[in-house]
Amino acid sequence: MKPSDLKKFITILLFCIVAIPLFSQTPNKIRVLSYYSGPPEPLDKYDVNQMTHIIFCFGRLNGNRFSIRSARDTATIQKMISLKSKNPDLKVLLSLGGWGGCKTCSDVFASKQGRKDFVQSIKEFYDYFKVDGLDLDWEYPGISGYPGHKFTPDDKKNFTKLVNELRKLGYNYELSFAAGSSKRFLDSAIQWKQVMKKVDFVNLMTYDQSGPGSKITGHHTGLYSTPEQPRSADFTVKYLINLGVPSEKIIVGGAFYGKIFENVEDINNGLSQPGKFKRTLNYKDVALQLPADSGWVYHWDEAAKAPYLYNPVKKQFFTYDDKRSIELKTKYVIDNKLGGIMYWHLGEDTFTDGLLNAIDKVKKTYIPENK
Repeated sequence: MKPSDLKKFITILLFCIVAIPLFSQTPNKIRVLSYYSGPPEPLDKYDVNQMTHIIFCFGRLNGNRFSIRSARDTATIQKMISLKSKNPDLKVLLSLGGWGGCKTCSDVFASKQGRKDFVQSIKEFYDYFKVDGLDLDWEYPGISGYPGHKFTPDDKKNFTKLVNELRKLGYNYELSFAAGSSKRFLDSAIQWKQVMKKVDFVNLMTYDQSGPGSKITGHHTGLYSTPEQPRSADFTVKYLINLGVPSEKIIVGGAFYGKIFENVEDINNGLSQPGKFKRTLNYKDVALQLPADSGWVYHWDEAAKAPYLYNPVKKQFFTYDDKRSIELKTKYVIDNKLGGIMYWHLGEDTFTDGLLNAIDKVKKTYIPENK
């Protein structure tokens, strides 16, 4: 072999040694959970292989028992189960409650009989639909939530009792719960050490951090805290880790919708200014309803890692997640060895090239520095 040929051979060999691990890089093992509220038909239009879980929203209490409200709900759950033919590893979970959906939770779960009846009804749903588990979305135990819904300090320990009773159905069923991201919730709603020993993961609702109750504009789903807005996904994650919650059981929440504020003066591009909440808007409708040619200007908060739009003519401000912020949230989950990312909700995304696709791209291609 000529010296020049030997040099080429060695170069090619070194390239292969370096490149093969990169090309054989396995996807990051994080959960990707889709909450879904809607009819069954649109589910076929999403790439189910880009998610690990899909969660039916929502069942409600009928007396002490878990129930669904219509034939459409039945069809939606059955459609979710059928998606396993496309993704055999997909987990299908039922969910109880939601905002406004837990009016009698405080009373029902306060009694041993109430908890027993509820768990028995969940077992019947498991057996009938062949789903993989349950997500509890009681908003909120022990603290005020939906206006008019009862809450008492005893809810906190009763939630733990409920989780313990549900776990008796077996560890072959997944069990999780949705958690608020306010400090009030983190401090007062959950017995974290007891509950986290029994559940598979907690879904942090790290959104709605600015909205109807806000008099100042801000990011409703920012990744990092700022001096003007200390509440963020990062704040919530670190708070729970300091409480002893295992990082691998923490799921960060993304928002597939945004919030419009009105009467916002053209100062600092509308951010951190007095304003009045107007309405929400699905991510899939942003490009059509808030186009740049109608005065909406895109801005990026480098500190919060969050986008926003401002229209100086209409004096309106819009806070939301976009592909860039969702990609950064997904990288944050991977870098911090968290359990995964979830979002409210799948039906608000575009069918293709949307936020779910942005998550999937990071999951499959991102190589963390600490790996």
